[in-house]
Amino acid sequence: MSIEDRARKPRLPPRWFIRTAWSVHRGLYRVFRGRVGLWRPRPDRWGTLRLTTTGRRTGQQRGVIVAYLEDGPNLFTLAMNGWGEGEPAWWLNLRTHPEATVDLVDGRRLVRGRAATGDERTRLWARWRDIDTNLDAFAALRPSETAVVVLEPRSGAEGVAGQPQPDA
Repeated sequence: MSIEDRARKPRLPPRWFIRTAWSVHRGLYRVFRGRVGLWRPRPDRWGTLRLTTTGRRTGQQRGVIVAYLEDGPNLFTLAMNGWGEGEPAWWLNLRTHPEATVDLVDGRRLVRGRAATGDERTRLWARWRDIDTNLDAFAALRPSETAVVVLEPRSGAEGVAGQPQPDA
């Protein structure tokens, strides 16, 4: 296999490793009560946030830590499920109940989630590709298109109370 072929066909770690890595990340966030595990994006790297959605079946709050980038007042992420098959549960929840909260390094925000479409999706995908040069190759491993999820700010009477809840 040539170097070009390897660059075009990335290898994923085993699924168990990906799930363990994210579990450890969530555990660190929980143990340190939100003081560790979140960071801001930089020009050459994505950041991480804690997204809390409402379960589509249970109605219970569900937390997950995801990578994100900023786009003006909006945040955006990829619904990639570790580049595995199927949609991540948080994205299925967000499609059913678009109102959510995100915990960032500088506090909590109320957001509304939606899928980017058309030119917006193309533009945001290109921004992510600038940071991850293998993005298209990883996305090709999935049987369906990877959603670009936009988290738009929303205002609400519920308010933004308290510190981040580390029950991810």
